[in-house]
Formats: sequence, C-alpha cells, structure tokens
Amino acid sequence: MTAQFTTFEGHKLAYETYGRGPRNVLLIHGLLMSRRMQEPLAKAIAEQGNHTITVDLAGHGKSDAPLERWGIPRYARALDAMLEELEIEEAVVIGTSLGANIALQLAVEHSDRVRGVVAEMPALEHAMIGGPIFFSPFAAAAAWAEPVAQVISHTARLIPDIPLPFSANIVVDLIKRDPNTTLEILKGLYYGPIAPSIEVRQQIEQPALVIGHRYDPIHPIQDAEELAADLPNSRFIEASSIAELRVTPERLTNEVIDFVDECFKPRVVDIDKPTRNSRKTNSRKTST
Repeated sequence: MTAQFTTFEGHKLAYETYGRGPRNVLLIHGLLMSRRMQEPLAKAIAEQGNHTITVDLAGHGKSDAPLERWGIPRYARALDAMLEELEIEEAVVIGTSLGANIALQLAVEHSDRVRGVVAEMPALEHAMIGGPIFFSPFAAAAAWAEPVAQVISHTARLIPDIPLPFSANIVVDLIKRDPNTTLEILKGLYYGPIAPSIEVRQQIEQPALVIGHRYDPIHPIQDAEELAADLPNSRFIEASSIAELRVTPERLTNEVIDFVDECFKPRVVDIDKPTRNSRKTNSRKTST
C-alpha cells in the first residue's frame, strides 16, 4: 500500500493502513526504525477482521525530520492527534522498544483513546545503562564524523525502495537515516522522560500484554517483568529472543491477536465519566 500523510505541529507524518472493520489497532516501531518494522504483524492482525495502522514517528521513515527535539510525551500527542484526524475513538496500541514507551504514555495521557496496550521490549529503568552505551556511537558519529555519516547515508538512499527480506529492510532503513536527524532524536530522548513514572504506570487500568526476552542490555527482561507487575491488568510473555516476533512470529503473533480479541470484548464502563464526545448518562451500560 501507499503511505498516507497527516500533519502535527507543522511536521508531516507518514502512516499506512491495512484491513477494515470497527476494531482499530495502532502499531508503533522502535527507535531509528520505520513503520516497515511492524508491517508483518499489522497485516496478520488485519487478516483477523481488524483495521490496523502503522506509522513513521517524526524523524523516522518517510515522516518529516524533527526541526527540534521530540520526547516521549510529544510523540504520544502526535499519535493521538493522528487518531483524532482518522476519527478513531479507540484503539489497541502495540509498541516495540521506543514504541512500547510511547504506548504507555498514550495510555496515561489519552486513556479514553487506548483500549489496550501491547508493550514489546519496553526500555525503562533497567535500560538506563545499556541503552545509552548502545546508542551513543550513533550520536558520536553524527556529531563528530558527520561528513562520513552523510556519505554513508546518501549512498544508502540510492538503493531502490524495493521489497527485500524483512531483516534487510530494517538494516537499509537504519543506514539511510540522516545523521543530523538521528542526533536530534537521541537528544530529545536523552533530555526528556523515557516513560511514565512507576507511580503513574501503576494507575494504568487498560488491559496490557507485556513481552520481554533475556540477554539484551538495551531491553532488559527486568523492565518487562516489573512493568507487568506494575500494571494492574496485565500479563507477561517471555519471548525466546529479540528476533522471535520477526523471524519465527507464529507463537507471539497468535498471542497478540488473542489479546486484541480480548480487548474488544464487551465491557462495562461508567459513562458518567466525561468522554471525548462529552456523552453523559445516569446509568451504567455495556460498551463494545
């Protein structure tokens, strides 16, 4: 499919949709990746009668490069505005790594928009050593070896945008990146909150599925386990590796599809609570 575009605070953001139906699912990619990272999962979920949306965060993929620093709260506001423009009142939000942290922020700041959360490989308190160590060379290359990084990036952009094996697409997207954009993105994350605080996360009431794996200092399994313990309505699944959902995805894809189905089952809600459309009533009813 061809990318479509929306605008947030003057920045053009690219997104793609799959499938049709009243049940909406938003998928958010990881740091320095693109929406293509979530494409296989989005298609699999769409095949089950859902409407799925993948998006390029600002400074990623085909979206505009940020002209100033973006942090987790701003990414969340941009996605909420996109869903508003698409007239999507509720969605299950699935995020990987940076996307998982943004999904949590959406659940906190725009709780009436988020039906449920899938947080794959969240990078929280335990990632505060491994994450900076891994990404600092990218920042250093952009800041101190900018001419060389620009040559590599320009050369990579000459590669035609043709279908490649999935892992190859991810690598190509990464090396195509403009180094100055990469530097601004990393600065925005380094100097802002990486996710809602523990105390705030404990107030997230939406159903959540947390996926983690071992032997990864950027996404320590302790972060995933503790997040699942913090969230009052959550379940934890251990992946066999960082690559399972992309290389041998059947098990985890089925778990995610089942979770989406559970999120959209009828539930009892208090509609005396003000909503986005200001609907009010004096009784409780079942919503779908």
